[in-house]
Amino acid sequence: MSNTAFPDTTYSYAPDFTPVPLQRVRHDGWTEPRQRCFVEALAVTGSVEAAARMVRMSRKSAYALRARPDAGSFARAWDKAVSIGRMRLFDAMMDRAVNGVTTLTLRLGGAVDIKHGIDGRLIASQTRAELGRNVGLGVAVKATQGNIR
Repeated sequence: MSNTAFPDTTYSYAPDFTPVPLQRVRHDGWTEPRQRCFVEALAVTGSVEAAARMVRMSRKSAYALRARPDAGSFARAWDKAVSIGRMRLFDAMMDRAVNGVTTLTLRLGGAVDIKHGIDGRLIASQTRAELGRNVGLGVAVKATQGNIR
């Protein structure tokens, strides 16, 4: 029985690319489907280490595949996917920082302490990290920090 209320709308975060052609195809190597899954995982996690682990390959072999002379399309997709993944993570952290987090603390005797509020440390650290990526803004912010005190 098919569910027509929720059709299969599989969405891929990964940019389209041409997989690196391989002279030998090994079932445990960088097959075309494995390369596509790796780029998809990069777009989800923003982390080469995590993406390589997800496709059961090493970080070192991923970088070796990227360094091949015929891996231009793969390398461009890799860069775009890392950017997409990191932006997704930044969005999630900003949502948590702005909308707050709920913390449950169990006390002796069974009492539960429930707190909800914004995560000021998270928003401050992410703002600094984002400003640091833009060298011009990062320098301007550092220059003004001394004058605020």
